[in-house]
Amino acid sequence: MTPRQAARTLGISYPTVKLWIYKGKLRTVKTAGGHHRIPETEIERYLPRAEGTPAAKRGLRRISGRNQLAGHIVDVRVSGLLAQVTLSIGGQQITSVITSDAARDMRLAPGQRAAALIKSTEVMIIRL
Repeated sequence: MTPRQAARTLGISYPTVKLWIYKGKLRTVKTAGGHHRIPETEIERYLPRAEGTPAAKRGLRRISGRNQLAGHIVDVRVSGLLAQVTLSIGGQQITSVITSDAARDMRLAPGQRAAALIKSTEVMIIRL
């Protein structure tokens, strides 16, 4: 991921990410053109984690809602403040509009497993 993407994901400024790179606090890989790319494993070291539960160790969240439909992400469109996420579930497609920050934080991308959590008239996305 680029330094700008890392800054957004971590909720810090771009200059801070560059400073961390130069001081060796954040390990990167350089492209053939000399640009820094940050592996997701490096970013995950700085993201808050819930301790103790098996679900937390696997990166999954427990949730009480029972209307969950698991599938695969087929499309993510980010525009301004919103993101449109389309899931394929049992041969059918379901689309949810969420904030672009949420889509970036979850690093949603086509091909990933995710679930739609349906509550009343709302559909939320859970990355699996």
